[in-house]
Amino acid sequence: MGGSIALPAPDIWRNERPPRSTPRPGIYERARLRDARSNSIPSPHDSPAVAVCAHTLTHIDRYVAATASYYVVVVRRKRRTYCRSREGGERGSEMEVEVAAKVAAGLCCVGAITLALYLYHALWLAPERVRAALREQGIAGPRPSFPYGNRAEMRQAAADAKQAAAAASQRGSIVHDYRPALFPHYERWRKEYGPVFTYSIGNMVFLHASRADVVRNLGLCVSLDLGKSSYMKVTHRPLFGDGILKSSGEAWAYQRRLIAPEFFPDKVRGMVDLMVGSATALVESWEDRIISRDNNGGGGGLELKIDDDIRAYSADVISRTCFGSSYVKGKEIFAMIRELQKTVSKPNLLAEMTGLSSLPTRANRAAWRLNRQVSRLVLDVVRESGNDDRNLLSAMLRSAASSGGSVAAEDFIVDNCKNIYFAGYETTAVTAAWCLMLLALHPEWQCRVREELTMVIQETLRLYPAGSVLSRQALRGVTLGGVRVPAGVNIYVPVSTVHLDPALWGADAREFHPDRFAGARAPPPPHAYLPFGAGARTCLGQSFAMAELKVLLALVLSKFELSLSPAYVHSPALRLIVEPEHGVRLVLKSVVEPRSS
Repeated sequence: MGGSIALPAPDIWRNERPPRSTPRPGIYERARLRDARSNSIPSPHDSPAVAVCAHTLTHIDRYVAATASYYVVVVRRKRRTYCRSREGGERGSEMEVEVAAKVAAGLCCVGAITLALYLYHALWLAPERVRAALREQGIAGPRPSFPYGNRAEMRQAAADAKQAAAAASQRGSIVHDYRPALFPHYERWRKEYGPVFTYSIGNMVFLHASRADVVRNLGLCVSLDLGKSSYMKVTHRPLFGDGILKSSGEAWAYQRRLIAPEFFPDKVRGMVDLMVGSATALVESWEDRIISRDNNGGGGGLELKIDDDIRAYSADVISRTCFGSSYVKGKEIFAMIRELQKTVSKPNLLAEMTGLSSLPTRANRAAWRLNRQVSRLVLDVVRESGNDDRNLLSAMLRSAASSGGSVAAEDFIVDNCKNIYFAGYETTAVTAAWCLMLLALHPEWQCRVREELTMVIQETLRLYPAGSVLSRQALRGVTLGGVRVPAGVNIYVPVSTVHLDPALWGADAREFHPDRFAGARAPPPPHAYLPFGAGARTCLGQSFAMAELKVLLALVLSKFELSLSPAYVHSPALRLIVEPEHGVRLVLKSVVEPRSS
């Protein structure tokens, strides 16, 4: 290379201090030297800076050259001049990697500390401020632990109650007060802290209130400041979506305006004939089974587990009146909704507390799959309904199309169809099963029920309300019965506790006495009877449900005499609603001559 000198390539570099007379490069020269990246060193005649470099190199005996392609960098450190070979560059790279690793570790530490502080604030400090605001008003409760709140006490109380329930079932006794079995923690805390107390699950604060003035104010509140609990909306989304049962605020008000007119009493009266047709089919199927048993030489009554038959009746009513189809066509939808109900009713603390309901766990994937299948089948029913103006679905389609709202029309239809399928199918079927069980347990009322059918249904709903808890969330701060409820607090009203309160219902509150609803007696105060909810969110379909129950009971009791099977086990279970865990087993006897087969 012209104008340059070739450097020898000895196998090691010896660093020696240059003579003190050696001039040190200036700023300009050092800049030039930093830019040297070629495989050779320029001649000393090219520039003064390179001359200085060459003069310095004369005091270096040996250096390392790993390959023919190498570079020389002249560095001044503590009055020494070093030339780094490729090995020196590798050592520099290792230092850079080490520095980068330390920086990354530092950032991770900062992130971990920030996350820990955030979680501590979200899971403890913020809820503790809410609990402190309630304690200032004299509202006490069990002391929560970090980070799970009072979940440990709830699990222990449930384990103790399970053992007690097993012992009671062995004795064969039937007790209508299921609170100690299903809500043992509430009962324990209510006895210790009174009718209004607070407790926590994770970072969620709950106000448990069964005091009359609080319940009364909750029922009178029509403000949108009270809505459905947000954590329940998340965990129950596959089953209910954003439908009317779980929505809040303006979205709920919009949906109620569209759906409520379709359940007015005059509309329900037009559906009674369809209900009678479904109930007649059920009664005739039971008659056929009795005839078949008699023809085969059977004696006595027909022992029957009625739950599936009652669900089929309720599903057929919903299908005919609301969707213009039959139970046979919607059978798959009801089966999937039943599976969805079982899936979402399983408690999941982590999903409620940290939002893990969005992770693809096995349970979540199963729920999402069922939700997609149900949505697809519902849309098929919507398309097949055509322009039939006689059912609820068509009315909902017209309302959604003619009213501008924030909810997409398809989502509105699918979510509310699922809500109606569940509310109209599951809750009514369970109430009918409980009612027939109570009538079988109290045969004296089977003779009176024709004249006093409404009283029997009302008493059944008092003892076994489908919704055992009335839940709300304070979307903004509200005052109920003198209690200032901070925003974000979940308000729980135990319907079963209110319905069994001796102060409201007398000393026989835990017994089956339908005549407490007789017309001559004063009706219970509105806040004491909550089977269909309270306030602005009272169940839209209560007239529909009462008509459906009356039709079924009237036809069944006109044909059969009921008694409890010896195999019946009284074991209420909570699966979103309170239902018989092992079903209802009855013995049916015909009270009229069976029709010919």
